[in-house]
Amino acid sequence: MPSFDLSGRTALVTGGSRGIGLAIGAALAGAGARVALAARHEDQVRAAAGQLDATGKQVIGIGANVSKSDEVARLVDAVEAAFGPVDILVNNAATNVHFGPVLDADDGMWLKMVETNLLSAVRLCRRVVPGMRTRKHGKIINTASVAGIQPGTGQGVYGALKAALIQLTKSLAQELGPDNIQVNAIAPGLVRTRFAQVLHETPQIRQAIERSTPLGRIAEPDEIAGAALYLASPASDFTTGHVLVVDGGTTLGAFSAPEE
Repeated sequence: MPSFDLSGRTALVTGGSRGIGLAIGAALAGAGARVALAARHEDQVRAAAGQLDATGKQVIGIGANVSKSDEVARLVDAVEAAFGPVDILVNNAATNVHFGPVLDADDGMWLKMVETNLLSAVRLCRRVVPGMRTRKHGKIINTASVAGIQPGTGQGVYGALKAALIQLTKSLAQELGPDNIQVNAIAPGLVRTRFAQVLHETPQIRQAIERSTPLGRIAEPDEIAGAALYLASPASDFTTGHVLVVDGGTTLGAFSAPEE
């Protein structure tokens, strides 16, 4: 479909070695984009990129810790050297070093999560937006979470920063709209990833989420990638400042699956 064609576009996906990030990278590459996957562990992200590149797509893996400003600069320079200016930025990198009551998290935990979950997106935008402005075209996609929309058990710190990322998305959309740059967010529900392992492998938590979800299950990473493809493509050229919730209906409100 022409409206989903990304031929000639360069995409940078952080947190791209596995899970949602890798699934998004695969979807963008499948639509014709040149894709740079970034993650902290260089061996893992290169291996992930190699799997996609083996299918005939243009994909590279770059090791970078986006919580560090100097590595953000190096990352963007490396992408531009390989593929040219970034047209599509997917801020997907995240960490969660605290699962439990908000007030039990110490300053170090907060600062680490602020650096990775929020400031990394700001720093990457600072690097790529000037070029997008010059070209009068750009797509920025932030991976938020339903935890940034409504509180979740043990996810208070993580949710607070995802809420901040949602507000950043809306502010940037307002500021960058005149330059034809669309900025949107995706808010997944529980997804079967290593990142969310503590949630989907804790039976009482997973079962509670499944009972409150009309579709009655958790998501797979590929089911989030379609939302990213839409937001990265010409199909979403009149969509900006939006938070696309992909949660199987969890945030609709109280729900209990019927007894069989």
